[in-house]
Amino acid sequence: MGLALIRYVWNDPTAKRGKKGTIVAKVLIIDDSGFQRKWIAKAVEALGHDTVEAADGQQGLELVEREKPDCITVDLNMPNMDGLQFLANMEGRNQSAPVIVVTADIQADTKTQCEELGARAFVNKPFKPDELQNALTACLTKQLKRSE
Repeated sequence: MGLALIRYVWNDPTAKRGKKGTIVAKVLIIDDSGFQRKWIAKAVEALGHDTVEAADGQQGLELVEREKPDCITVDLNMPNMDGLQFLANMEGRNQSAPVIVVTADIQADTKTQCEELGARAFVNKPFKPDELQNALTACLTKQLKRSE
């Protein structure tokens, strides 16, 4: 995980600290709906984390390279590059940020496909903020433990 969490843990004094000494993660939010991006950002920022937003999978891939997020949320149904295409493109990159699929409708075969492409968690829209926050915290905690 070449991410802010690991940089801080491994000795980067420039990494940000949140409330009460917690580590601040950078979360990339990929969704074509501006309203949904803001709703997701509000839930993530309530935990003290930073957010970066992308309107589709292609823009998301560009931000993955530039911003090096600690975690990614992605919608499945988007123009240009959808969530499945995004996940498929992430496979070939040296990127270990956990991906949370946040979508309105996920069928069993699509969920299996997402898992095979590396998705670590799923949150159904509409969601309550604590549902997303719990998934995010679980993914970040697991990622941090893997890196130790």
